[in-house]
Amino acid sequence: MTSLLGVVIAFLVGGIPFGYLLVRWKTGEDVREKGSGNIGATNVLRTSGRAIAVATLALDIAKGLFAVWLADKLSDGSPLWMSLAALAVMAGHAYPVFLKFQGGKAVASFIGAFLYLTPIPMMAALVVLVMVVAATRQISMGSMVAAGSLPLATWLIEHPPWIVTLATLAAAVFVIARHAANIERIRSGTESVFRFGNPR
Repeated sequence: MTSLLGVVIAFLVGGIPFGYLLVRWKTGEDVREKGSGNIGATNVLRTSGRAIAVATLALDIAKGLFAVWLADKLSDGSPLWMSLAALAVMAGHAYPVFLKFQGGKAVASFIGAFLYLTPIPMMAALVVLVMVVAATRQISMGSMVAAGSLPLATWLIEHPPWIVTLATLAAAVFVIARHAANIERIRSGTESVFRFGNPR
């Protein structure tokens, strides 16, 4: 029962909309009405400045880490329940109960969750993310390629229980699916390029 509780908590923690809350606190505005309308760090960066974006990114990563850490403690290190918590915190971010299930793309919570669950493969995926963003200047492209690389990196580096590898595959599909609009913009050549915000 406590293991299931960990998954439920992971979903609720994932739903804490840090980007929305920080922008509302700092500027009084609703970040969902600005830029792409997303509550994640990328849209916060483009619309509200570096400081809030960095804080949003750090907190969204932290909630992914916390969710899987808590599942680890509540389930005595069960790979199944930790994997479910990783997916739950991502789902919570994408479909937050606190914002009528209209959330972000879950990249930061994905990073945090799998930094705990599969740390070395996730660090390898982050290297991929940085390289792709440096080459394309598109955070969306970097995020999708990094997510897609995680299942292979996990299988090659750690050889974990099958449920963990399956979770990385499910997470990768989820992240890529959440970028459907970005994929269309990449195809049409209208996707935004990365600039490190305005110095606010």
